[in-house]
Amino acid sequence: MSSTDQPPDRLYSAREPIFPRRVSGKFRNLKWWIMAVTLGIYYLTPWIRWDRGPNMPDQAVLIDLANRRFFFFWIEIWPHEFYFVAGLLIMAGLGLFLFTSALGRVWCGYTCPQTVWTDLFILVERWVEGDRNKRVRLWNAKWDGRKTRLRLTKWMLWLLIAVGTGGAWVFYFADAPTLLWNLVTLQAHPVAYTTILVLTLTTFAFGGLMREQVCIYMCPWPRIQAAMMDEDTITIGYRDWRGEPRGKHRKAAGAEVLGDCIDCYACVNVCPMGIDIRDGQQLACITCGLCIDACDEVMEKIGKPRGLVDYIALSDEARERAGHAPKPIWKHVFRFRTILYTVLWAAVGVGLVVALFIRSEIDLTVSPVRNPIYVTLPDGSIRNVYEVRVRNKFGEDRWFQIGVTPNDVFSVQVEGAETGLVSVPPDASELQRVYVVAPAGSDAATAPRTELRIWLHDIEGDDRAFADTVFNGTGTGK
Repeated sequence: MSSTDQPPDRLYSAREPIFPRRVSGKFRNLKWWIMAVTLGIYYLTPWIRWDRGPNMPDQAVLIDLANRRFFFFWIEIWPHEFYFVAGLLIMAGLGLFLFTSALGRVWCGYTCPQTVWTDLFILVERWVEGDRNKRVRLWNAKWDGRKTRLRLTKWMLWLLIAVGTGGAWVFYFADAPTLLWNLVTLQAHPVAYTTILVLTLTTFAFGGLMREQVCIYMCPWPRIQAAMMDEDTITIGYRDWRGEPRGKHRKAAGAEVLGDCIDCYACVNVCPMGIDIRDGQQLACITCGLCIDACDEVMEKIGKPRGLVDYIALSDEARERAGHAPKPIWKHVFRFRTILYTVLWAAVGVGLVVALFIRSEIDLTVSPVRNPIYVTLPDGSIRNVYEVRVRNKFGEDRWFQIGVTPNDVFSVQVEGAETGLVSVPPDASELQRVYVVAPAGSDAATAPRTELRIWLHDIEGDDRAFADTVFNGTGTGK
């Protein structure tokens, strides 16, 4: 066959299933603890009760879309305070940059939801089908009664986990006990059932069927991490200067001198991504540390020092090849880049805390009515109309007085309130129409625009808030 008759190389190859072997060690134990804590937080948080008084939700963490508010224990975020959410997202991004710069993809290896749920699904798979060798044999076996029974059992357990995942998510958006009862009695809103269905299917597919494919092909972070890491970043690596040449150790006289690596593939067999860390850093590596546990276990059995596969920095390679000890970890972690990320992260956090403590319990927003921009009254005075939204963040009814400055020029009237006092229910907002009038012939009446400040005064607590706007006149003055 000529070269022109050769079939073209395939641009896509079917997924090869990965069956990680069970391993024990400090990193595997750390992953178990993190998985238990993170899953516990996710599933249990909506059920934590928090007394906020009458007419308020008693759920500690609640995203109240109906009233457009977010509750987090004693903190209540209103729609106009979205900058708190934006600040938290900025802190999350900076934190991800910080940890990646210092310790590589530790987020991916230990706390990423995809990693946590994949670990959980693999645990169920191992419990039902056995460890790696049994799962490989079952995968290659023909379909029979046993294989069907094991597969259905595994899939049903996966489905229960997926349903629980989707169900736990919707509890963050409504009172959990009430929503659970409505779901069971089929009285919940169709959106709740649809959300649970979508999250159930995606959890089942991502955690059970796609697994490492999500990290390799769907997640952008493996492609971004190169910009976050440098030669001082601590990440998982193979000490080839100690392990090569690899091979089975022989005790016969005159045998070839081999390195510490006995080419047992233990590090490959435990890897949830199916890679060989001895080939160097790869896009698929999530630095979970399981290969370290597997290699250390083998090194201990053959009487070699641990650390053939370990968390190391590229900058230490020359020192270790020369027989010197690597730099202390703190010198890798505390360098200009990580200190800069830490300072920025802390600055955003401090800013959010300060903003949280100095914010007022009352607030108002002002929107001038533009049609018409002003009205000439029978006595020649000029009137502007404003829509003022008053927010009462207290847990009780409050009376507020609306005024303006300069008050020696303008007069104010609140629609439906002759005294200018407005009552606002607890943790609620009220929209009021406010009329501001400038006397006939005054500078404010004849000027095109005059700066105006509308004040809100809490009668009981003596708190004040204001919003700046403009008063539109006729523009006929000099």
